[in-house]
Amino acid sequence: MTYRKAMACSLLLVCSLVAAGKNKKKILLPNDVLDAKTVLVVIDPDAGMSVDDPNANNRARGDVENALSNWGRFMLVTDVSTADLVITVRRGSGKYAQTTIGGMPNNDRPVIFQPDDAGGQVGGRNGYPPQAGDPTAPQLPRPHPQVEAGPSEDMFVVYRGKRDNALDSPPVWRYTAKDALQSPTVPAVDEFRKLIVEAEKQRAASQ
Repeated sequence: MTYRKAMACSLLLVCSLVAAGKNKKKILLPNDVLDAKTVLVVIDPDAGMSVDDPNANNRARGDVENALSNWGRFMLVTDVSTADLVITVRRGSGKYAQTTIGGMPNNDRPVIFQPDDAGGQVGGRNGYPPQAGDPTAPQLPRPHPQVEAGPSEDMFVVYRGKRDNALDSPPVWRYTAKDALQSPTVPAVDEFRKLIVEAEKQRAASQ
C-alpha cells in the first residue's frame, strides 16, 4: 500500500511539473526589441552576387525597406550606430549550392526616400555603411568567384543594433521561406509585423 501511495505521489509531481512547463509561455520578443524605433536594412555580408541575377539582393533590400516604410512602425536609417535593429536580407536561389561572385560591395547603397507626415525625408550615404566586424571603416572588396552553399530560400534576420559587430551577436529573430522577400507583399516583413503584434499582446497581458 505504501509503495502504491509513493508511486501515485511521484506521478502527481511529474504531471504538475509538466503542466507548469506548458503554462510558462516563451517570451516572443524582448522589451528592447518591442521598443525599437529605428532600423537598418543590409544585404547579408556573406551573400555573393548571383551570376544569373546580379541585382537580386539589392532589389530584396529595397523591397524590404519599402515594406517597412509602408508599415510605418520604424524609421529607416543608414548607420548601425543609430539603428535599434539591423535586418539582413538574402535572396535564395532555389539551390543549395551556386556559383556567385564574392567580395562585391553589396551594401553600397543609393539614396533612400523615407515617407513621413511632412512629405518625406531623404537619407543615404556614399561608400559602405557600417557592418559587422568593422562598423566604422569602409571595406575594400576584391571580387572573386566562389561556390556559395547554404539555404535555398529567402532569409530575413533581425539583430540588435547600436553596437560593434552587430551581426556577430545571436539574432533576435530569423525567417526563412520561399519568396519571403518577394515584392510587393514581402511576406517576411508581414510575419515580423504579426510577431510584434503577438509579442505586444503578451507583454500587455503580463503587466
